[in-house]
Amino acid sequence: MAESVYKVIELIGSSSESWEKAAKAAVERAAASLRDLRVAEVVEQDMLIDEGGRIEAYRTKVRVSFKYEKGSQDPLADERLE
Repeated sequence: MAESVYKVIELIGSSSESWEKAAKAAVERAAASLRDLRVAEVVEQDMLIDEGGRIEAYRTKVRVSFKYEKGSQDPLADERLE
């Protein structure tokens, strides 16, 4: 198996309906601009609560990993892959 390098970023998705939809929103947004997504890990969940005590939004923090490719925007990526 060839050696690979992966980058991990944290994203926060939000939804007025559920934590699951918040996580889905974060991953789908990442997929729109990143290629080769590998894993999404839920690391934290919270809620925004309005002044009346009602849930305003569900928020989910996810760590998303994707494969680095040669020629990446990161100036160190090419050095690591060689």
